[in-house]
Amino acid sequence: MYDVKIPVLIVGGGPVGLSSALFLGRHGIKTMLVEKRDGTSRLPRAPGLQARTMELFRAAGFHETVRALEMGDSHPYFEGGIIQVNTFAEIDDAVVLESPSLDGPDISPERVMGCGQDRYERVLVDIAKDNGSDVRFNTALHSFEQDDDGVTAIVEDLATGARTTVRADYLIGADGANSRTRTTLGVEREGRGTVFNALSIYFRAPELEALLKDRKFILCYATAAPGTLMGLSRLHGCDPWLAAPLYHPDQGEKPEDFTDERCIEIVRTAAGKDDLHVEIMDKVPWQGAQLVAETFRRGRVFLAGDAAHLHPPAGGFGANTGIHDAHNLAWKLASVLKGVSGDALLETYDAERRRVGEAMAEQAMVRNRIRHGYADDETRALMVDDVIITLGYRYKSTSIVGVDQDARVLSPKLTLTGAPGTRAPHVWLRRDGERISTVDLFWDEFVLLTGSRTSGWPEAADRVAKQLGVPLRCEVIGQDGDLIPDGRDWAQAYGVGPEGAVLVRPDAFVAWRQQEPAEDADRALAAALALAAGLDPDEKS
Repeated sequence: MYDVKIPVLIVGGGPVGLSSALFLGRHGIKTMLVEKRDGTSRLPRAPGLQARTMELFRAAGFHETVRALEMGDSHPYFEGGIIQVNTFAEIDDAVVLESPSLDGPDISPERVMGCGQDRYERVLVDIAKDNGSDVRFNTALHSFEQDDDGVTAIVEDLATGARTTVRADYLIGADGANSRTRTTLGVEREGRGTVFNALSIYFRAPELEALLKDRKFILCYATAAPGTLMGLSRLHGCDPWLAAPLYHPDQGEKPEDFTDERCIEIVRTAAGKDDLHVEIMDKVPWQGAQLVAETFRRGRVFLAGDAAHLHPPAGGFGANTGIHDAHNLAWKLASVLKGVSGDALLETYDAERRRVGEAMAEQAMVRNRIRHGYADDETRALMVDDVIITLGYRYKSTSIVGVDQDARVLSPKLTLTGAPGTRAPHVWLRRDGERISTVDLFWDEFVLLTGSRTSGWPEAADRVAKQLGVPLRCEVIGQDGDLIPDGRDWAQAYGVGPEGAVLVRPDAFVAWRQQEPAEDADRALAAALALAAGLDPDEKS
């Protein structure tokens, strides 16, 4: 009846779909991924990988492979921020529009890096395949329907027209802004809609590097080109360069009007050099929009990345936020498919990621208005620093115990203090002489952190894990433990006393915190772990 039976079918082979496949593969879950393009991206889009994204790749064990793609040290370009000039030839007079904080050794064991999507997508494909994913390019989703037990989909080979019937337990729609998955589900979106239209121009201009005098920046806006605000990206290198002038359909402009000759003239005007040699490589029209799906889950089908939340590229949140979606969903699907967790855990995907998606979209809009000169003081006051957006967001769901319900998704200041719902703080440790981060402790099981082997928590963890059937590892951090602090005190960083305990999820988010010894450690831990795993604590007691 079915040509293929697979635990998870993934629609879309960009960074989000590929990350979904490789994260699930690392958890031992087989996937099939279909992508209508005939291969990976040929264009260096989405060139900034955040520290949190690199943490996820680190946890999955392949961050060094991705880091090796970096051309030199890209960090100074991030430190250069967002700048504005009249022309690129006037780079000495650049005005700094934004100088975002993005990472730091006290915040994360990883740093941001610049790398074009055309390069890292190829690596993600290889890793996904190595971990058991059936990746099929030139293959599109034709249709699907779901029932109580799974999803039946028909996918089509676009080269031959051959159709394959796929039966999956779950389907992930990571198929972009015009998601067929989302429209088939009938999921509506809310937001401001399209706020601007732009054309990505990929070009070569050997003289431009000298013109910019090796100035480091993420993005440089030039105001000289008439009728447009052209932004020049610097993160992925300069072969080709990427520029993105705006155009205005309401004034009768359309992408076809941007001939190679006109694009060359725009680049030369923005550069301030009339005889600049410019070779146009490609042109891609796109829309800057703000739209968030009303739900990220419907039955056995999930939405991730641009299919779920679409926002202008200001801040570089798009691909990164989508990869974070994939990671959040992957460990939960794996836990359910392995029979460890209940369906309630899958409900937390929408509860957690939709609020984050909404916040990211709003922050992208704030940055967009500032960069395009439309922001008032009230809008500027809404902007929070990039490091908060990428590492400091807060989850609220039924799987997190003791979360502050009044806390904002994005706080005005970075507050990684071990509070439930936040990413576990990064603290350096030593294990058998090797220096590791607390972030390195979390991947495929729940982890209970405590500061003393005699606190009673290690024994409680063993008993509760057996009682609930949920993988739980206890790590003792202290002089009598296997992990020795190497720097700041871990208990202080996590907001607990010497004999307190912190329960951390596989995605490195704090699920529960007991600041002091509990009167009944087994009962307190069992209740917290059951909720964190999407189980009914009463059924397991």
